[in-house]
Amino acid sequence: MGSFLRSFFRTLSFFGRVFLHVHSQKTPPNLVHQQLGGDVEVKRNAVEFRNVTKSYGDNVVIDNLNLSIPQGNIVVLVGPSGCGKTTTMKMINRLIESTSGEVRVFNQDIQAQNSAELRRRIGYVIQQIGLFPHMTIAENISLVPRLTDGKKGHDLTKIDQLLELVGLDAASYRDRYPAELSGGQQQRVGVARALMANPPIILMDEPFSALDPITREQLQDELIRLNQELHKTIVFVTHDMDEALKIADELIIMQGGQVIQQGTPDHILRHPVNDFVRGFIGEKRLAAKPALTVADVMLLQPVKMSRYKGLAEAVQTMQRKRVTAILVADQDGRYHGIADTADIYKRYSEESKTLADVMRTDAPTLRPETPLWDAITLVQDAPYGHVPVVSGEGKLVGIVTRACLVDVLSKPYLEEAAASGE
Repeated sequence: MGSFLRSFFRTLSFFGRVFLHVHSQKTPPNLVHQQLGGDVEVKRNAVEFRNVTKSYGDNVVIDNLNLSIPQGNIVVLVGPSGCGKTTTMKMINRLIESTSGEVRVFNQDIQAQNSAELRRRIGYVIQQIGLFPHMTIAENISLVPRLTDGKKGHDLTKIDQLLELVGLDAASYRDRYPAELSGGQQQRVGVARALMANPPIILMDEPFSALDPITREQLQDELIRLNQELHKTIVFVTHDMDEALKIADELIIMQGGQVIQQGTPDHILRHPVNDFVRGFIGEKRLAAKPALTVADVMLLQPVKMSRYKGLAEAVQTMQRKRVTAILVADQDGRYHGIADTADIYKRYSEESKTLADVMRTDAPTLRPETPLWDAITLVQDAPYGHVPVVSGEGKLVGIVTRACLVDVLSKPYLEEAAASGE
């Protein structure tokens, strides 16, 4: 059950980052307009595809693509194998040349630029990492600036800063060779190399797909953290929908060389445009889209006692109700705190003590109107395994436990299994 619960927390916590951005694909303007509460924020596009086609003979891989990628976001291209997502990404730095149409980077036609110089101004991280085995980590990271500037040496201060930025101790890793590092460590070096020339755009082609699940999730978290600091435009290709939902500020779903839907993960989960998008996302994820509040799932009759009750009576109540903690509230429902078995037994021998003497008043609480998805992490990390629900007037109105979260979050999975006869 513990691993089952962690699986749900990991999957459904992806929905916490909501941006409410709606973007039209039909006419790719130079500016993205976001409407938020009546105020219009104008953001420049980093990349634009204008009527772009890529074909190999009679085989059309990309079909009249119109697409705008906003600056400073993690934009994820996702879709089934052969949908054109990697081809689309590689046309940005001209590793693949378009057959027709126009690709613009910061409003400049890339066909008017030297392809080698263009690539040196765009970071690139690939699945195979591509570190040179005969070079040290410092030499690998500094490769692009050395090629660009023609210098033999490298900026150790900047290399050290980048190693620390990607979570590697500079003194320990700077002079090692790639073979001495794990796959996850090598991929961190690959990210540092992509950042060395301070490019405004970084392309990432399934960079974490070959890593083990734990390392992969750590690097996903690291990527999100890094871009909150650096505000780069990251174009990320993956076939993993869970990965896409977790890291994306903006999601682009492709099929048959065309964009089927573009928007924030939250918008696409709420409003899939057709059966293909619905099927590719998966019914389980769609059924779990944010809608519930704490009030919808909380238990309405938590075990509670007056703060004036003695400790022996509290222990008896806990044994009878089979709970490990007591919520402390007055007769009128006013909440005061919480006491668990450890709190009580520390002072159990002091017969004059009451719950008021041992309860904790700093334990986290929830409001009934709090979105359930905002409460998941709080409940998961709660030391007592549950969190009291307190109204705006300070009244204890319920409790959210890990067990009741499992009931709610597992419902669509269990219903689907029952429907399929599993």
